[in-house]
Amino acid sequence: MLIKPYHNNSNGKISFTRQQSSDFAKNIADDFNPIHDTDAKRFCVPGDLLFAIILSEYGANQNMLFNFTGMVTEKTLLTLPENNTQLSIQDDDGKEYLSIEHSGEKSTNSALIENLIRSYVTFSGHTFPHILVPLLREKNVMISPTRPMVMYQSMLIKLDRFDLTDIELELDNEKTMLEVNGKRGNICLAFNLKSGDHLIGRGEKHMIASGLKPFEQSAVDSIKTQYSDWKKQFAAS
Repeated sequence: MLIKPYHNNSNGKISFTRQQSSDFAKNIADDFNPIHDTDAKRFCVPGDLLFAIILSEYGANQNMLFNFTGMVTEKTLLTLPENNTQLSIQDDDGKEYLSIEHSGEKSTNSALIENLIRSYVTFSGHTFPHILVPLLREKNVMISPTRPMVMYQSMLIKLDRFDLTDIELELDNEKTMLEVNGKRGNICLAFNLKSGDHLIGRGEKHMIASGLKPFEQSAVDSIKTQYSDWKKQFAAS
């Protein structure tokens, strides 16, 4: 199974090491956000890894809504509840980190689930700089280069059919948007799920950006260069 090396599962208790989380971010999602580095001071397990675990454990439903309500670290021990239309992923103290609503037709086809995971997390991992920077430039704002604050809020997927398992994800530029209110931005990344020429579903990734400031091309170029350097260093290691 795709995600098996990237988490620990003991009697329904899920945990992550920093190395597992960092490897998933870089090897599967192509995500080089430093918050997922093993030595990060404010380390966080990728939200896309939680998404991948839920699909692998419970299957893919026609309608799925994920709300990310807490930051998971290497010290967090999560419990997987009994399957239901509404799921709350909590630790032993009852603190919630992720809630899920899923309904409609369901598939446990391993090929469909693995391809859906790979397609989505690769798209999600490329949010910065590939998708986010053009949105910021259009609104003449940017995230802080010294303390970037972009939080994963929620994600929804609607699948229209389950018989096609070769899935590709395509950004929907018309529905993708950034709404700016002062130093805060609400981001919606819309996408279509396709199999060849067939549209098989659609979805949205929602994020919140804070600490926005006026757009500076030189500062953005510096951030992009640094991000590219992280990728090169990882590839060479």
